[in-house]
Amino acid sequence: MTGLVAVAGAAAFELLAPGGLAWLALLVPLVVLYVLKIRRPRRTVASTWLWATAQRDRMARSPFRRLIAQIPLVVEALALVALAVGLARPATRGRAFTGAHVAIILDVSASMSALAPGPGEPVTRLDLARRAAHELLGGLAPGSDALVLEAGREARLLSPLDRDRVRLGAAVDRAAVRDVEGDLGQAVALAVDRLRQLGGARRVVVITDGNLAHPAALQGAAIPVEVITVGAPVDNAAIVRVDVRSGRGPGAGAEEVQAFLVLANFGLRARELYVTLREENASDVLASRRLVVQPGERVPVPLQFRPTPGDRGKGLIFEISPPDAMPVDDRAYAIVPAGDALPVYLAGASPWIERALAADPHVELHPGTLAELARPGAIERGALVVVDGACPEGLAGGDRLIVHPPAGPCLGTRVGAAVEHPSITSWETSDARLRFLTLDGVHVARANLLEPEGASRRLVNASQGALVTDVSTSARAGTLVGFDPGDSDWPLQASFVLFVRNVLEQARVHRAQGASGPARAGEPMRVNVPSSATHVEVVDPSGQRLEVSPRGGLAILPDVPHAGFYRVSWQGPEAGSVLLAANLTSAAESDLTPRPLPLEEGHVTAATAAVDAHQEHAWLLALLALGLVVLDAWYVTRSARRVA
Repeated sequence: MTGLVAVAGAAAFELLAPGGLAWLALLVPLVVLYVLKIRRPRRTVASTWLWATAQRDRMARSPFRRLIAQIPLVVEALALVALAVGLARPATRGRAFTGAHVAIILDVSASMSALAPGPGEPVTRLDLARRAAHELLGGLAPGSDALVLEAGREARLLSPLDRDRVRLGAAVDRAAVRDVEGDLGQAVALAVDRLRQLGGARRVVVITDGNLAHPAALQGAAIPVEVITVGAPVDNAAIVRVDVRSGRGPGAGAEEVQAFLVLANFGLRARELYVTLREENASDVLASRRLVVQPGERVPVPLQFRPTPGDRGKGLIFEISPPDAMPVDDRAYAIVPAGDALPVYLAGASPWIERALAADPHVELHPGTLAELARPGAIERGALVVVDGACPEGLAGGDRLIVHPPAGPCLGTRVGAAVEHPSITSWETSDARLRFLTLDGVHVARANLLEPEGASRRLVNASQGALVTDVSTSARAGTLVGFDPGDSDWPLQASFVLFVRNVLEQARVHRAQGASGPARAGEPMRVNVPSSATHVEVVDPSGQRLEVSPRGGLAILPDVPHAGFYRVSWQGPEAGSVLLAANLTSAAESDLTPRPLPLEEGHVTAATAAVDAHQEHAWLLALLALGLVVLDAWYVTRSARRVA
């Protein structure tokens, strides 16, 4: 819907068909008719001296005469103006809105990006919400003030309490959709907190499409809440789940990337959908499927392809077609996972540990010295590093396994003096590294006692102190063993192989994750970076660059507003980069069908924004034009009757 809008007082005036003003062009021929000379009929009279002026005018060379403001001309011009404005369909919309202090909350969750059905230029539900907000601002009583908030996953203040309608309108226009699940609770709580201490009438108005992931958040407010809904129900299909992992294919057992999607049809009719998989910045399709999804059905879709070594860490894009009213959930993003083979770098490891590591068929062993591992780029990102007889700092890679370190500080734990024949008394069975095993019957001939920072860091205890401790950081997991396995009978028991296998599995999981999030847009992004990183930069899907301060090997980006790829790079001795993906994958946001709102009598009321409902006044102008035409006819015929 297009038109000209003006705000006057408490109502918004709009021309629904401004093309009707083109009829004002008829004023030009009307005026021309009044300046042209009139052809007078010939009559025989007794004398002509009374007609001297008319005779001079008739004999003038110019066919025009001076325009004189005559009553018929004015009446006919007014009739034409009334007719043209009436054809332009003037209408008023809006209403007087009571309340000395009003909080306007705009829902900016992902469902507000859905296109509204109908002819003409496509508009989103957020566009309709902005129009409704402008109507409310236009209907505020003189002297009232308002504040504007947007509600995505978290609340954001767009404008504090203000009486200036221009500034408030600009704040409304700044609201932008975010690819997140909406939560109106924080915005309502913030609005109530801002209005609580003010006197006079106070109201909270929430403008939303009603497709709320957390509808109960509207209840329990201390100030009356009015919910205005916008948008009509539309059919929508979406990707509501995505999972990508590396596995082995049948037959030859070649490694392949396996993707699992779940498609949902929230419409009222069956949809024929095509699902495609391709790499970022590539047009070649790696895999595709065609399927028919029935109304209300959720269908799992498996896709596979065999990656090349250069594909690791690249972005994958899943897309369904044909597109529908909500494009954001027609795409999903993922990263080509690391292979099944876990790289393990060893420095001085005992043969017992090396033999246990080699027993795992999905391990790539890279033996070397500490000097070789300390070189930049020598250790692959996410690899397990095993060091025997030393405690190095600043090595690249992923998880750590430090065995038999020398006395002194080591990764936050104090390595003490050696003791003879320590007796194992307990071990932390809840820890992933010690699950499914028992240390009964294990005898240690000699060990260095470990003094961790906290009791929770102790994994294996002896009567004299700790023998195995947890030295994990926010960036990686670490395990410190205070004795040489060769100085015990542990390698001769099954628990030793289980311990090494648990350490490998934990390192494999951490490597596959690459970062501890985000699975969905709106959640904080936590990226593991080297502890030596000095500068971390994030490039979001729109190309905007953000700087993040790393702390203890962890960089956190608190705001992830859009689905897509996020490129994280860092500077320092171990400079590098990683690609992460964020998705919407929310059935609550993708379901665009009507849902009842939880109303609370006396506190929460619902109404529909009458954005397209207008009170037209064309009939008044038509009556005015008709009256002017009748007046003109009466005036002209009045002179003729008088002459008769």
